[in-house]
Amino acid sequence: MLTNDILQALKGYAANMQKKITFVLQTGAHEKRDELVTFLSDIAGVSDNLAFEERDLGDALRSPLSFLLEADGEDTGIRFSGIPAGHEFNSLVLAFLHASGTDIKLDDSLQRMVANVKDDLHFEVFISLSCHNCPDVVQALNQFALLNPRIKSEMIDGGLFQDTVNERDIQGVPSVYLNGELFANGKVTAAELIDKLLAFDPAIAQAGGGEKLPLQDVTVIGGGPAGVASAIYSARKGLKVTLIADRIGGQVKDTMDIENLISVKKTTGPELSGALHAHMNEYDVTVKEHLKVAEVRNGEIKTVVLSSGEEIDTKTLIVATGAKWRELGVPGEKENIGNGVAYCPHCDGPFFKGKDVAVIGGGNSGIEAALDLAGIVKSVTVFEFMPELKADKVLVDKAEQKTNVTIHRNAATREIKASNGKVSAIEYQDRATEAVHELPLEGVFVQIGLVPNSDFMDGVVERSRFGEIVINEKCQTSQEGIYACGDVTTVPYKQIVIAMGEGSKASLAAFEYLMTQGDRLEDLYEGEQNHDEQQDAAVA
Repeated sequence: MLTNDILQALKGYAANMQKKITFVLQTGAHEKRDELVTFLSDIAGVSDNLAFEERDLGDALRSPLSFLLEADGEDTGIRFSGIPAGHEFNSLVLAFLHASGTDIKLDDSLQRMVANVKDDLHFEVFISLSCHNCPDVVQALNQFALLNPRIKSEMIDGGLFQDTVNERDIQGVPSVYLNGELFANGKVTAAELIDKLLAFDPAIAQAGGGEKLPLQDVTVIGGGPAGVASAIYSARKGLKVTLIADRIGGQVKDTMDIENLISVKKTTGPELSGALHAHMNEYDVTVKEHLKVAEVRNGEIKTVVLSSGEEIDTKTLIVATGAKWRELGVPGEKENIGNGVAYCPHCDGPFFKGKDVAVIGGGNSGIEAALDLAGIVKSVTVFEFMPELKADKVLVDKAEQKTNVTIHRNAATREIKASNGKVSAIEYQDRATEAVHELPLEGVFVQIGLVPNSDFMDGVVERSRFGEIVINEKCQTSQEGIYACGDVTTVPYKQIVIAMGEGSKASLAAFEYLMTQGDRLEDLYEGEQNHDEQQDAAVA
């Protein structure tokens, strides 16, 4: 299962381990157990700092296909139920490296909050090995477990634990349970987990403070192609730069096949996200990942308030928060998210193997979704609202050649129906004849475009009626010192290569502004700080 190249790479990673990590596998019988034993034995064989044991741990583990990680004989709280191959292989590697002493990359404020949790928390993360979003959640929760002995995190391969999946009616991944109750369902990011954890235990926010960053020249909000380009261009100018993102890669991370990034013949969203992260790491950029912006206070000096409570003062601000999937807004959609309604065919497609599904949307994302699903499901029916498809002809031709793909043009989705808590049919109207039809099916994948992530800027800068931040040719917004770039703006054509260019342009415009205003803003900030200190001293 593991090639020599992979084993050699693991040997290199394990060279600097500071603790001995033992994979402890529950005893018992399972048809996939021999495969798991070989898998873990091969990994353990690359270093004296890794070991593999079989041991009866009773109720501590779910099944004979479950194992936990011990560090120098102590339970780390990390469990895996299944064979963490595919996208989850990195989750296992990071788990044993972090457990052995490799620095955890979570922001310091988040580490303090997690360490401050006082209750016992047992997270279960149901995943699919084909899901490229799931590892972010698994890896974040594994780090939580390492930061706090009260926290346990278990990755569960839904494909190998079908009885549990059926018992809990799970139809989307990642599906996260906390102490046996549903905590987060469907497409979820590590940043959203943090928000939910703060809602679950608001008291931990008090630990999120810490030493405040010095005044920043540029603060970038967003970690997609536009945001990373802005951060790199700013850092190359020698500026003090902070980037805030719920995840590096942004919406790109949800895209699989990318064939229109000029000079790169073909890549995937996860690969491109990794490349963006690696490139940015070459520069002096302060990264605040898995955090969201709660508020932006405008003024000559701008203040960005994070979900952790931390505040960042900055001379300029670049907003590059991209967009999110647009919802249909029809009855039965929100009620059935995770129970038949999904937005990521790559993540949730395997749950509909051999079933009838629909894709709503005839643009590139919709037709690409139909093509991806056609190899998994029994049938795919595409519904496009307009009389003609908006997707590229090459994609439409491929879809029309598929015997299990049917395309309905000029069709309006009216309702998603459910029976016994699961999607059972879709009601749609033929817009030409006005006839209403009902199609029995078990899954609906919504692919109707994007909505800009700009709500947090409401009242701060001008936005269009669609929520896009209004910019000029230099990415300047209606407020001096605030710039915006990429899919969150009014710039036409939402493309990766365009977002990268716009991010670079926003950085250059901010640098141009700082060349004339930077020193004045520095003096203004120092004057405000001195005044505040004098007031505090007077009160004392």
